[in-house]
Amino acid sequence: MIEFQNVTKFYGEQDVLVDASFTINPGERVGIVGPNGTGKSTLFGMILGEVQSDRGHVIVPKKTRLGHLRQELLADVGTVNLLKFTADAIDDLNVIQANIDRLDHELKNAKGADADRILKRIGTLQTEFEHLGGYELESRAEAALSGLGFSEADFSKPFKQFSGGWQMRAELARTLIAHPDILLLDEPSNYLDLPAVEWLQRYLRDFQGTLVLISHDRYLLESLTGITLEVIGGRITRFAGNYAYYLREREGRLTQQLAAKKNQDRKRAEIERFVERFRAKNTKATQVQSRIKMLEKMEDIQVPATAPELSLIQIPDPPHCGSTVIEVEQLGKTYDNQEWILRKVDLTLQREDKIALVGFNGTGKTTLLRMIAGVLEASEGKRRLGHKVIVGYQSQEFAETMPPEKTAYDIVRGGKGDSTDKEIRTILGIFGFSGDAVEKPCKVLSGGEKIRLAFARIFINPPNLLVLDEPTTHLDISGRRALEQAVTQYTGAVVLVSHDVTFVSRTANRIVAMTKPGISMYHGDYNYYREKIDGIEPASPATNVKANKGSSSKEARRERAQQREALKKKTRQLEKEITQTEKLIEDFEAEQEKLLEQLSSEQQGINFAELNQRLTTIQQELTRRNARWEDLSIELEKITNHAD
Repeated sequence: MIEFQNVTKFYGEQDVLVDASFTINPGERVGIVGPNGTGKSTLFGMILGEVQSDRGHVIVPKKTRLGHLRQELLADVGTVNLLKFTADAIDDLNVIQANIDRLDHELKNAKGADADRILKRIGTLQTEFEHLGGYELESRAEAALSGLGFSEADFSKPFKQFSGGWQMRAELARTLIAHPDILLLDEPSNYLDLPAVEWLQRYLRDFQGTLVLISHDRYLLESLTGITLEVIGGRITRFAGNYAYYLREREGRLTQQLAAKKNQDRKRAEIERFVERFRAKNTKATQVQSRIKMLEKMEDIQVPATAPELSLIQIPDPPHCGSTVIEVEQLGKTYDNQEWILRKVDLTLQREDKIALVGFNGTGKTTLLRMIAGVLEASEGKRRLGHKVIVGYQSQEFAETMPPEKTAYDIVRGGKGDSTDKEIRTILGIFGFSGDAVEKPCKVLSGGEKIRLAFARIFINPPNLLVLDEPTTHLDISGRRALEQAVTQYTGAVVLVSHDVTFVSRTANRIVAMTKPGISMYHGDYNYYREKIDGIEPASPATNVKANKGSSSKEARRERAQQREALKKKTRQLEKEITQTEKLIEDFEAEQEKLLEQLSSEQQGINFAELNQRLTTIQQELTRRNARWEDLSIELEKITNHAD
């Protein structure tokens, strides 16, 4: 159990945490959410003992093994290869092995009782070594590395030869295979591609310990966590559900508290008017004093701090162009005339197509994007733009490579040299930079601001073909939702790469799967793509899956028939309970709306205490019923997918 007791932490004049109290129970799966810079990572620092609180206590059980994904890699790993680095995941195993080796050496010269004692001690240590997974650690490392996109040939390569992003993947694998009691993961999907994110989700789904996850990835939060901690305004609020539940519950709590606050303010104003009106009248002195005491005893209803509204990204309408936006024919790319990154790629984009490229890193996603955008020349094949097509390209590195001293105004002006001052300021205003903000230097901009600025630079010359390479990387959840909404509403064509499963699922209407050195087209959204590959997990470059023949065809048919009948029966039961639950939720929501209207009305004689008590009961029922509806729906979806 992890417990925070009235913890306060401040940096300079900023209160990161104020009297924060919460508990994480053994086995719980907790998601920590909140805007960037609100102190989420500080919580991990305190749990690990690396950050000290200014007041209060952080209690972590002794002898608990903590697993933590470091954001800063070890400075010197020598010449150790990838597999050895990853498998060296549990420090205690090194200590145990060293003791076994020492005792083996002592055993050579021991006799009689001493030899028996040493043998017994070696046996104890070997049992402990086995219990910690020492004998299977290397195989676990191979499986994790493969799942995260490494090939078998990579295992023997020196760890330090890999790029920083791939080293972080190895560090993630190393953290996971240690099987700690408490696993602390801070943005684990930052360096992953879509298949690796899905593999991580499956791995963590089966993790048996306590999981605490800081992430902007809604897919991971919604599918893995059962508790949500919101960190905002120095406060921590616990919600008994995943991220989707948290959004609903937070909105309900806020609505209820705003209504209560409004009624309290109205009542306070009435009392204050009475006091002011009759303060000077002796005949009303008793009543005035009584109301003054009422005011003094009235506790302020504190409306909780909320996350900022979606940082709107309003993408201007694209200029008109032909129905076919771009065609590529037999497109290919090689850098050495021997190994082809891509070859014989045929692809046509129509106006309003929104296409996502999916696949492991190294399969050519960014290369294809750059050739589509026209910033990389193809080695073979043709690229033809449609009539009046204008390309807007945002590279994966652009937000990171903005000159730190240049202002937002300078960046946008660089996108179109003949723009007028009015045009530059107008487009900056559309993307949230108004007034003095246009003179902000890039070095002080947040990740979300840099993304908005990158879009402003693109749209100073409005495109009708938008090419986006990992646009969500620096965005928090609010920013991702805003970008998702903007891309969905954009009426031009879009080609994108993103490791955010939810973002891809909600924006793309066609999927291009990278099957190096070519592609495969799926004429549907990401869920359709997943269905079409029959639920088979995408193989990593190191995986070679072989089919299992199983039992005889007759027995298999009989078994499948029995399974189908059982699934039909279960489906009918679930559908019936879902319908009943939906009806109950509708009834409770209707009653809640009526009560809120009463609380907000000016009617006299309303029993506010009774109404608020009923509202609380309804909210508890809605929480319970919504959670049940979600569980039933997930179960039905699993059965439906299995049946398909």
